[in-house]
Amino acid sequence: MTTQHRIEPQAPERSEFATDFLWGCATSSYQIEGAGAIDGRVESIWDRFAATPGKVRDGSSGAVACDHYHRWPQDLDLLKSMGVDAYRFSIAWPRVMDEQGRPNERGIDFYKRLLDGLAERGMRAFVTLYHWDLPQWLEDRGGWCERLTVDAFGRYADTIVSEFSGKVKNWITLNEIRCFTRLAYAADAGNKAPGRPVSKAQLNQTYHHALLCHGHGVRAVRAYGGPGARVGLTDNCEVSIPVTETTTDIAAAKAWFIDENIHLLGAIHAGRYEPSYLARVGSDAPRVSPGDFDLISLPTDYLGLNIYTGSFLRADRNNHPEVITLPAHYPKADSPWLHLAPQAIYWATRFVREVYGVKEIYITENGCGYNDEPVVNGEVNDLHRRDFLRSYLRETHRAIADGVPVHGYFLWSFMDNFEWEDGYLRRFGIIHVDFATQRRTPKLSARYYASVMRENRIV
Repeated sequence: MTTQHRIEPQAPERSEFATDFLWGCATSSYQIEGAGAIDGRVESIWDRFAATPGKVRDGSSGAVACDHYHRWPQDLDLLKSMGVDAYRFSIAWPRVMDEQGRPNERGIDFYKRLLDGLAERGMRAFVTLYHWDLPQWLEDRGGWCERLTVDAFGRYADTIVSEFSGKVKNWITLNEIRCFTRLAYAADAGNKAPGRPVSKAQLNQTYHHALLCHGHGVRAVRAYGGPGARVGLTDNCEVSIPVTETTTDIAAAKAWFIDENIHLLGAIHAGRYEPSYLARVGSDAPRVSPGDFDLISLPTDYLGLNIYTGSFLRADRNNHPEVITLPAHYPKADSPWLHLAPQAIYWATRFVREVYGVKEIYITENGCGYNDEPVVNGEVNDLHRRDFLRSYLRETHRAIADGVPVHGYFLWSFMDNFEWEDGYLRRFGIIHVDFATQRRTPKLSARYYASVMRENRIV
């Protein structure tokens, strides 16, 4: 006689989030809007960069992109149909201000229509003041190397926050300082606009000017944002993951995290440049004017983190941090820099809480880029992206369970778009975009994410 073993069905795993946890999607202006030369928009550094042969892999630009400028109602309907609570987007500085610093009402009206459309559909707006698209006329005068850009940003922030007071409650000052400074100006980088190599001293000055602009953004929201307006920075901090979750490896990972972020998050929260950082950069230290850190260290309401990957750390025989080189076949997305490391979300959020005392955190970007994702029978079968999302959400849930104050998650990205130097070759969206027809097709990952939001748990 054969013995049969009956497996009792189990209740679904209850990896639930708080009832007020915020679920969102994120985009940026240059990557989706298109409409590059209408309604008074001036040239941006990405227009000029993309027009330079060899800078963008497929020779494309964001001149049309997803044509969101004209198709925003259907795009908001798509967001609403998925059950999104909040939409994070950026305002294009070149669309809303001219070279004399005067408001461009046609550009401003576009964002007012967009904000009204979100409100009508019951979705919240998280609005980023700057997501890499500096007006070209400022770059012609020195760009982020010059204090002129700081002054111009201050006027821009005052204008925009005043214009949208009452329509926007959640502001983000800057997106990913490293990307528009180091990756745009460092002699060993240059793959982001404007792609102009500068000296180490000038590069350190770009960091400082970015920090000042963050401060101006905070100041503008406090002055002109209206009742209930809130503001924070979105940072792509360097993330360390302990190889083993033991006391020694965690301590090594934290020490490395502090050191790698000392010139940005460290400076904001300390209200100064730490002596160890100044000793490291020596005569290349940034020039600091009286009152700079009063502005830079203005209190914020939350911190946004864009988390994709991280570095693995352990303590060496002397208990010093040691970065582990990834093996050749370590799993990654088609983006060569995006090695799959779900624990990055746990340790990034935990460390910013422990090191800087941040009391409210949002994951303002998390996602993965792949190249070939064809539509077959009306669907894109991107199970790889579903697996990515599920594993990173597990680590988000784990962080919250351990007391880390993560209040929301914005998936990058809502739809396929112009992926900077990779052009249209790399797709990060959960909505497939046929760039020839502008047809939008939800991917399997979109349906998965909609289920997560509807259930408010990992499914």
